[in-house]
Amino acid sequence: MRRLTLDDLYGFAVPSDPALRPDGGAVAYTLTSVDRAADENRTEVWLAVPGGQPRRLAEGSAPRWSPDGRTLAFLRPVDGAAQLHLLPMDGGEPAPLTKAPLGAGPAVWSPDGTKIAYAGPVGPGDGGPPDPHAPVVADRLDHKADGAGLLRGITTHLFVMDVASGESTRLTEGDLHAGEPSWSPDGATLVFTAALEPDPDLELDAGVYAVPATGGKPERLTDPELLCAGAWWLGDRLVVAAQKGEPVGHVRLFELGQDGAAEVETGLDRNVMVGHPGYPGAVPAAHGDDLLFCARDRGLTRLYRAPAHRLVPGDVSVAGASVAAGKVAYVAATPRSPGEVFLLDLAGTTPERLTRHTPADIEPYVPVSRTFTAPDGTEVEGFVLRDESLEESRTGPGPLLLDVHGGPHNAWAPVLDGFHLYHQALAAQGWTVLTLNPRASDGYGEAFYKATAGAWGLADTQDFLAAVDALVADGVADPERLAVTGYSYGGYMTCWLTGVTGRFKAAVAGGAVTDLSSISGTSDLGHLLKTYEYHGDLAAQSPITRVGEVTAPTLLLHGENDDRCPIGQAEQWFAALRERRVPVRLVRYPGASHLFILNGRPSHRYDYNERIIAWLEQWVSSGSPS
Repeated sequence: MRRLTLDDLYGFAVPSDPALRPDGGAVAYTLTSVDRAADENRTEVWLAVPGGQPRRLAEGSAPRWSPDGRTLAFLRPVDGAAQLHLLPMDGGEPAPLTKAPLGAGPAVWSPDGTKIAYAGPVGPGDGGPPDPHAPVVADRLDHKADGAGLLRGITTHLFVMDVASGESTRLTEGDLHAGEPSWSPDGATLVFTAALEPDPDLELDAGVYAVPATGGKPERLTDPELLCAGAWWLGDRLVVAAQKGEPVGHVRLFELGQDGAAEVETGLDRNVMVGHPGYPGAVPAAHGDDLLFCARDRGLTRLYRAPAHRLVPGDVSVAGASVAAGKVAYVAATPRSPGEVFLLDLAGTTPERLTRHTPADIEPYVPVSRTFTAPDGTEVEGFVLRDESLEESRTGPGPLLLDVHGGPHNAWAPVLDGFHLYHQALAAQGWTVLTLNPRASDGYGEAFYKATAGAWGLADTQDFLAAVDALVADGVADPERLAVTGYSYGGYMTCWLTGVTGRFKAAVAGGAVTDLSSISGTSDLGHLLKTYEYHGDLAAQSPITRVGEVTAPTLLLHGENDDRCPIGQAEQWFAALRERRVPVRLVRYPGASHLFILNGRPSHRYDYNERIIAWLEQWVSSGSPS
């Protein structure tokens, strides 16, 4: 057995998006790996069956079974655009179904299997790619999006393909971005989410709409008070995931009927997780009269059957689930794996592990949960990662890295993290790594979730410092060898903490936020963040107002094409520290968006990890265990 190194970034293959065949006998899934030579992430569709070895089916992603289980639809790139392909499971090669100018979205089969709906991008005019050299005219704030950049008139619309003939029908028109559709049980209509009210960039709106499968004017089904993240026909039930009122609290589940929306009783004060990059979860599913869903609990995304019956045992975090034939297939990360495919009989048997993509020879350091108490009495959970074989009585206290998660409504989980491999590498060098879930973290109730609204830095600083103080008092952390890092909101807090205390000897801020006033006008979500997250006195919550107190040597790591936390935030911090001759370095990753540390170029992700370790080695003496 061996410890993890940064090179494992190139060796991990992680499953996602499981799709259980309608008879429950096989699971198709996407497997993401790294092509080191091409410096690319690679996705393939694989198939796993109970008692057998998983096998590769094709290059591509997002597999979806036909209702009879005989055909698998999936996305495969063609000339740079994702197109739907059909793979006959009784033999044969994948055949393309779509030729959309800008590509297609994941397939949604009609109940009778004769049609496939999808949401796909459409360019201005003839629907093709916009002219990259034409002036970009903006009348609304939502003219750009992180990862896509300037939208240049591209919208997202619903299409229906006839499987036999390949004929395509566009169902929606106008200036909208349609969410993934769901078929009604009779196949006559589709429901989807969209913002169709005036000024959606200023007044947040996201409703559920129904449109005939042959096209027509969409009909709104939900009231404005529901801010909807998705809608699904589950048998004869129309289930919606939404926030009620302002988008500052938990996502809940609602069932739409003739009398409007009735909240589903989940029995939990927890946030429903439908799954987004960096935010694991799964869309709701039905098993008979039971509703299955994911929610975050103490950092882990768990799978539940309403009300409040947990289905998957142990410290696992679920990222994708599919239900059929009395079974559920799901992907779960564990303390020793970043993700594998499991199959669970809903009658209550022990889950069966179907895949073994995680290298068998690794022995990761496992995070240990610990509760810390802030000065105002608030309890916060953290996870301490270290080489437990080290004895402080023999080695003395060692260096400590405090790592702050993003969001601020994300959360660290005590599972193997394949994106932050510097945690494992530092632990092997004698470091203690503390990943803390301060107030505003997800998984600890709605009041905790909303605790920093209008008080970034002001309400949460005590959580971090109290946890560091406790580890120093325990003799685990050397007060002269403390460092702090974080990404996005974590980058914000890294800069903030070094401005309010001089105890950190080094800092690494990734995707940093330093000036809440300027980011409100430059981020793709700036107006919404200012309105609902850091409203009030922006200067009082901005690290830039405290930059004159910073002494910690600071490394800034930032994506050049980050539209969520634009690179000007890092440039401001860099210039301010450089002018004061505080040691500072700015590293810009060409072409990288905000989420590049999750899905960007492998070489960029490796470099990100490597630079953190090198900066800490340079500015914090790690010592050497005897």
